[in-house]
Amino acid sequence: MRTPRIVAISGSYSRPSKTTALVQHVAGRASDCYGFDSVTYDMADVGPSLGTSLWRKELDDKAQHVINEIVEADILIIGAPTYKGSYSGLFKHLIDLIDPHELRSKPILITATGGGDRHALMVEHQLRPLFGFFMAHTLPTAVYASDRDFVDYTVTSEQLVKRIGEAVDEIGAFFPIGEASRAAAE
Repeated sequence: MRTPRIVAISGSYSRPSKTTALVQHVAGRASDCYGFDSVTYDMADVGPSLGTSLWRKELDDKAQHVINEIVEADILIIGAPTYKGSYSGLFKHLIDLIDPHELRSKPILITATGGGDRHALMVEHQLRPLFGFFMAHTLPTAVYASDRDFVDYTVTSEQLVKRIGEAVDEIGAFFPIGEASRAAAE
C-alpha cells in the first residue's frame, strides 16, 4: 500500500515567499504527524504556460504535472498571498483548469498570508467558497499569517504555530494518526 501524499500549493510567484514558507511549514508538520509524503509547488513551478492557456490541454508539461499532482493528492495544503482582499488571478486560473469532480471530497487545509490583519477573512470569504464549489472538504480551521508572524521567511509566531497545530490535528478525521505509517509499512 502506498503512503498518502500531501501536495502543498503556494499561490505566490516570489522566491523566497512567506506564503510558500507557510504551506511548507504546514505540510512538514502534517507529514511528521501522519507519516505522509509531501511536495510543495508555487506558481513559478507551474510556469508561464498558465497565463497563455485557456484550456488545460494547452498547458505545457510542467504545468500539466503540477495539476496532475494536485488532482492525485490525498490531501491539499493551499496557500494564497492576499492581493487587495483576494487571491491572484493566475492562482484562480490554475484552480479553474481543474474539473470540479477532481477535487470532490478531497480534504483541503486552506491558508493565506497578507501584510496585516485586515486581510485575515480572505480564507473565509474567498478560499473556502472557492473550494466549496468543488465540493472539497475544507478543514474547519483555516490558517492566516501576517508579516509579523515571520522572520526571514520562517514561521516564528507561537500563536501561529498553535493554530497550525490545531488545523493539522483536523486531518485526523480523514487519516487517523499512525494509519499512514502502518500503510507504508505493509
